[in-house]
Amino acid sequence: MEAIVLAAGSGSRFGGGKLTAAWDAGVLLEGALAAAFAAPVRSVTVVIGADADAVAAAARTFDPRALIVHNPDHAEGMGASLRTGIASLPPDADGVFVFLGDMPRVPTAVLAKMAQALLDGALAAAPVFEGRRGNPVLLDRTLFPQLLALTGDAGARGVLQDLGERLALIESPDDGVLFDVDERRDLIR
Repeated sequence: MEAIVLAAGSGSRFGGGKLTAAWDAGVLLEGALAAAFAAPVRSVTVVIGADADAVAAAARTFDPRALIVHNPDHAEGMGASLRTGIASLPPDADGVFVFLGDMPRVPTAVLAKMAQALLDGALAAAPVFEGRRGNPVLLDRTLFPQLLALTGDAGARGVLQDLGERLALIESPDDGVLFDVDERRDLIR
């Protein structure tokens, strides 16, 4: 399995520079990177776009093993970043965790359970907290063609909705799977 961290957005509601804004002892992106590197994966790819140089530098500073891929169509939205990330994966990738760069508090306790769900036959896995589905998601390679066809800013939501019982829902120990930073005031929550 592999991991992708989507970090190409402009953070317009935030006022720009969101992923390199101060968070904890570092920058916001580091929270998502820490979770991605804690997942049972062999590689972590960071998809960059807006603020490309700063985001790439932050990722490489956090962990030099981060693979950096530029999404030239980042203004299109999350669909383009997912396409770019999926297209960059090794041909033998059997699944991919998709982390969002603005979600710094993902509890790593859910990651191995999500991976096990795929090994047990699910086509995807997602964490839930108090009945609400969150992120990251884990997608089986059989879904890659659908992900490569995504457009706009919806991400994998539509792909997941069509799976029914083939989507494993994994209970999260806290709301970190729901917490994201959209505006500057979210940094203090």
